[in-house]
Amino acid sequence: MSAQFDKAESAPLYFDAVLRPHRSLGPTGFFILMSAVCVVSFGYGIVFIMIGAWPIFGFLGLDALLIYFAFRMSYRSGRLYETVQVSDSELAITRVHPNGRVQSWKFNPYWAQVHMADPPEHDSPLVVSSHGRQLVIGSFLTPEERLDFSKALRASLTTARAPRASEAVSES
Repeated sequence: MSAQFDKAESAPLYFDAVLRPHRSLGPTGFFILMSAVCVVSFGYGIVFIMIGAWPIFGFLGLDALLIYFAFRMSYRSGRLYETVQVSDSELAITRVHPNGRVQSWKFNPYWAQVHMADPPEHDSPLVVSSHGRQLVIGSFLTPEERLDFSKALRASLTTARAPRASEAVSES
């Protein structure tokens, strides 16, 4: 059993990718945006207090707080990622959820198929299937990114399926 484990450890990877959701606003941009929202809300709040509409000040503060929490939730969901690895012996897909929960799937690279509409539509899924099992991956990618990824994954599966020169020599 140890020899088999060592063989699997040393198997070359033909494809090793990490898929992450895109977040267009970095930490610095988030700080600048929240500063601007707070300054504007406070400024308008002072104006409304001066004209006697003091309850508006609280609603403006609530708006700024809700914007902050919405962005924090977006950043939290951005911690999701998927890894895809192709070797001679398996196509391994691992999904790590924002809460740390890990899901793993393994497919035989000789039987695994990658399905993606070409040209892609907005809701076209990237599906890996084998022996009646289907798995949607990269759902957070843009349609063009999913199409490019599907082409690269297909190419790596083709490479993994190809007979090796070392195998041909050992069989002779």
